[in-house]
Amino acid sequence: MRKPLADLAGDRQLEQIERRLFLRNGLSLGALALLTGCDITNKEPIYQTLLAMSRWNDRVQAWLFNPHRLAPTFSESEISQPRFNGFYEPDKAPRVDPATYRLELSGLIDDKRPWTVDQLYALPQQSQITRHVCIEGWSFIGKWTGTPLRSFLERVGADVTAKYVGFKCADGYYGSLDMPSALHPQTLVSVKFDDEILPTQFGFPMRLRVPTKLGFKSPKHVVAMFVTNTYPSGYWEDRGYNWFSGS
Repeated sequence: MRKPLADLAGDRQLEQIERRLFLRNGLSLGALALLTGCDITNKEPIYQTLLAMSRWNDRVQAWLFNPHRLAPTFSESEISQPRFNGFYEPDKAPRVDPATYRLELSGLIDDKRPWTVDQLYALPQQSQITRHVCIEGWSFIGKWTGTPLRSFLERVGADVTAKYVGFKCADGYYGSLDMPSALHPQTLVSVKFDDEILPTQFGFPMRLRVPTKLGFKSPKHVVAMFVTNTYPSGYWEDRGYNWFSGS
């Protein structure tokens, strides 16, 4: 059923507000570099100044983060058309063989035995309908299903007092979360989208879903997970994006 015009106008207004909030709260090193015409690979003083500002922004966002505040959730009728995001075209997404897939665990984790696809699918699951917001300015509302990352970390004996959880992916992507964001109740080890097994373009066989952060903080095709006290950075963060990038 087509949404009423008033609802559509409300959606557009919400997206405009979200964009303004992200510009205000998430100005990245890359964005600052564009504004100043600076080459971010340059080690001149301006680069160091921008880097310091970006890291300060990360610290402020982390300090303001409320681990108990939930991202907005929506009804089935509000689900919208999904969009692909990645640093390659959809047809270039990695084809992961479920028969040979293993999720490797390392770092500050007691039980480092690898996990198969079947083991991940057998975990208790819950669903959420939340908004995926891309740093490029677009968003969509989708339904994601999986087990809370917190439950998974506790199951494998991870040190949840550590600072970071890092991820490596089959497509060469890598990322990380601060531990409070990893333990947030809406952060999922997601294995389904729209009640179906994750499509290849959306991260088969497993991805993170972190609705309290921008989309690039939800890595797809995850093949390794580690817990550490050493800052692990991330693919886009190494190219100028703010690391925290969340609410």
